[in-house]
Amino acid sequence: MIGEKRRFFTHLKMVICIPSGITEVEKRAVFDSADHVDSKETYLIHEPMAAALGIGLDVEEPIGHMVIDIGGGTTEIAVIALSGIVTDQSIRIAGDEFTNDIIDYMKRKHNILIGERTAEQIKIHAGAAMAEIQDAPPKYAVNGRDLLTGIPKQVFTSHGEVAEALDKSIAKIEEAILKALEDTPPELSSDIFKTGLYMTGGGALLRGLDVRISLKTKLNVIIADDPLRAVVRGTGMALKNSHKFSFLIDRKSI
Repeated sequence: MIGEKRRFFTHLKMVICIPSGITEVEKRAVFDSADHVDSKETYLIHEPMAAALGIGLDVEEPIGHMVIDIGGGTTEIAVIALSGIVTDQSIRIAGDEFTNDIIDYMKRKHNILIGERTAEQIKIHAGAAMAEIQDAPPKYAVNGRDLLTGIPKQVFTSHGEVAEALDKSIAKIEEAILKALEDTPPELSSDIFKTGLYMTGGGALLRGLDVRISLKTKLNVIIADDPLRAVVRGTGMALKNSHKFSFLIDRKSI
């Protein structure tokens, strides 16, 4: 049966997403992992480039586009033009860090211990990047364990509290965006002024985050359609057209 499976997958081709701040050693480790599953042709693609493809940007044209991909483990910020990443910032502050911020805040503010799943639900139902937002969600009931008595307890939290909990982490993302804009060549800066900033990843769904970044940068911020799957869609497009895209990294490139 195993032999039949191996004959069925005679030529397994893979495209794997990597953070833009990855080292050469880490790239080799990714290639080695792909070899363990019998991949005959393996390519790597940087996450911001995959996100840009996934939201329909023409990455090969000589126009600068800035993509901000707020995923689970990292936030990837990159300026893309002519099939390449001109400048990038990769920071380890994203969805997972937001979750931890909410857990810590609930401990400090309400003396209640919650798990990651509950914090994720708070982020979805009452999450916000700033207190003043349109269409504010209703207060959300949070169940956890009282830190003093050890007895299960319910408290209510609001989007304003979540915004307060996430404030420091979002400020670090804003700093990284400003640093990437500072490092951008002037010709591409003028393009970004016209096109705006494109936000993808699950973090882009946080209420008011686009408004907050827009106020900070004085630039238009566009949230991609279905931002959660933008990187996956872009990776799929790269896999279909691996012969066409020059920005894909193969083993010979490292």
